[in-house]
Amino acid sequence: MQNDAPPAVNGCHPSHSPRPPKKSWLKRLDAAGSEDFRGRWSREHWMLASMFATMGALVVAIVPGFNNAIHTPKATRATFVLSLPKPAPADVPPPAQNWQLVTVGKGQNLDSLLAQFNLPATTRKQLLAQPGAKAVLTHLREGAQLAFDVPAPGILRGLRYDKDDSTRIELRFNGDKVRATTLHRPLERRLESTSGVIAGSLFSAGEQAGLSDAAVIQMAKIFSYNIDMAQDLQPGDSFQVVYEDYWRDGVKVRTGDILAASFDNNGKRYFAYRYTHPNGKTEYVDQSGVPLKRSFMRTPVEFTRISSGFTLAGRMHPILGYMRAHTGIDYAAPSGTPIVAAGDGKVVFEGWKGGYGNCIIVDHGRGYTTLYGHMSHFGRYRVGQSVAQGTTIGYVGMTGMATGPHLHYEFRINGQYRNPLSVTMPKPQPLEGAELAAFRTQNATALAQLNRMQVLTRATVAQSVINAPASVKKAMKRQMVASARKLRRSRG
Repeated sequence: MQNDAPPAVNGCHPSHSPRPPKKSWLKRLDAAGSEDFRGRWSREHWMLASMFATMGALVVAIVPGFNNAIHTPKATRATFVLSLPKPAPADVPPPAQNWQLVTVGKGQNLDSLLAQFNLPATTRKQLLAQPGAKAVLTHLREGAQLAFDVPAPGILRGLRYDKDDSTRIELRFNGDKVRATTLHRPLERRLESTSGVIAGSLFSAGEQAGLSDAAVIQMAKIFSYNIDMAQDLQPGDSFQVVYEDYWRDGVKVRTGDILAASFDNNGKRYFAYRYTHPNGKTEYVDQSGVPLKRSFMRTPVEFTRISSGFTLAGRMHPILGYMRAHTGIDYAAPSGTPIVAAGDGKVVFEGWKGGYGNCIIVDHGRGYTTLYGHMSHFGRYRVGQSVAQGTTIGYVGMTGMATGPHLHYEFRINGQYRNPLSVTMPKPQPLEGAELAAFRTQNATALAQLNRMQVLTRATVAQSVINAPASVKKAMKRQMVASARKLRRSRG
């Protein structure tokens, strides 16, 4: 019988042969897969598969999205244009300003002021095109002030001017564009009082009392219906005034209206109080509420002499050469002297009227009319227009039958000629009732103040003037004559 057992090695029995080396589990798995797998898994295969499945489930549970992360596609780069906000501008200091203050002189206008800075004509056109500028800049008054910002000759960067006492306009130029700014500058109103004594010139007395020439002229006009400031003043006459002053930033801007005044002339005292009616009309009245303004002025022109008086009996006409009634007053005056309306009324005739030449007739109502003849030319009033007392209606000339420049002035009542120098004028309507009571209450303080100043003036100065030597009074009289001439020139 054939023995298929392997022979002994090195004399050792097969039962005592050494054990083969131990294989790892991975090699055994590989061997099992190659030798023992016969189309079905062994118990060891199932154990390994279960172990791998458990480990995979744990990995997926612990790292969420791990599977997706593995298969995430590569990112694609894209470029976008974003609109970012502009950076805030740096604080750039404004260009240095070069304001130059200019005071308007006598006879100067906007053109002459612009010429001082070599500014072109286009600048004037640009200025006057601004709203409200033309009314101010084309009627510059003497003494007005303007400020120019001129960085270089021929270039205007800014202009400042005063629209009125409390409003300043500033224009800034940037090429063809102009930006206007309104600056409000409120005024402070102060009540002032003063007094003076006539020792020669009315203007010098006013200056010593702290009054401007404009205030002196205003005072003369207020009392002109009772006092002829050119002829009636005497050394020792005195005045007391309560008036307004307007200030801004500690500087006096201008003197306002006279609110109350008294004037002592040749031993008689006159009062004037400014009163505004409920309808807005303002006038000066005396202490009894009677208006100082008369219905008519006896002399509507500043004259040098009366060349012919009023006479109905007749006089030898210088041109016609025979006796003829002279129904008015001839006031000789230089050609071009202003002629004013003698009273409030309406123009009913304007034009050429025979021997009167250029003539105007004014109807004042209630049957009163006045005629003005021989005018060189007319004022701005035309037929049908209303005129106020004292407004200029024409100018002295010698048109028509005249041998020299003068005004022929006639005064008529219901068509009848009357002598303007002697006719009884209608009296103004005084304040009455509640209006008079309100006026007296309103002016009680001003009256007391005027009385105190009048006593002080008399006690300190007036007596020394009244008792001055004759030679001193003579010099005073010469000054008063010069003052009278100035008053005549100032009357409008």
